[in-house]
Amino acid sequence: MSSSDQRRGNLFIIAAPSGGGKTSLVNALLENDERLVLSISHTTRRARPGEVDGMHYHFVSHDDFEQMVENGDFLEHARVFDNHYGSNRNSVARQLEQGKDVILEIDWQGARQVRAAFPDCLMIFIIPPSLETLRERLTGRGQDSTAVIQRRMRDAQAEISHWAEFDQLVVNDDFDAALEELRTIINDYRKRQPLDVNKRYQRLAQELGRS
Repeated sequence: MSSSDQRRGNLFIIAAPSGGGKTSLVNALLENDERLVLSISHTTRRARPGEVDGMHYHFVSHDDFEQMVENGDFLEHARVFDNHYGSNRNSVARQLEQGKDVILEIDWQGARQVRAAFPDCLMIFIIPPSLETLRERLTGRGQDSTAVIQRRMRDAQAEISHWAEFDQLVVNDDFDAALEELRTIINDYRKRQPLDVNKRYQRLAQELGRS
């Protein structure tokens, strides 16, 4: 098969508030789907214990990040919790041209930028079943102070308020059920089958996003 005949990949955006379980769900998707790849973001934040440069993120300085922004290297970039994150434009384009289905694990700000460049991308937003559950998850990680958790809760509500910009909603109450729902959404999109707009989740998203 020539490169011109090769299937072009699909672009999936998966977003969630901090503590929403996005990373765990994405990792589980990648384990059992060879067509899916994760776009490795650049970030100015410090690596956490166990994180590997080039595997989890590309860790760069603020100056290097700003230079990449100036050079137009990013498909999207945003500031989150005082750090900057960005998806490399050429890397994403290369993977799509190779027929890979690319996941961008980004926030609503980045999702809005990508949708402008790739109108056909599928945007999926993951929400918790309640704000109480989200607080329990953030507290259970044992990584943040009470003040930081309070800020993350405020930011989570602000992020959830953008739910209507996304094509699909998934509630991460039961992990296995949420994972199966994500798989179904992705496979239906690949087949170009009509997608359920998950109207049953819209009221929950509205309630969670109210300040």
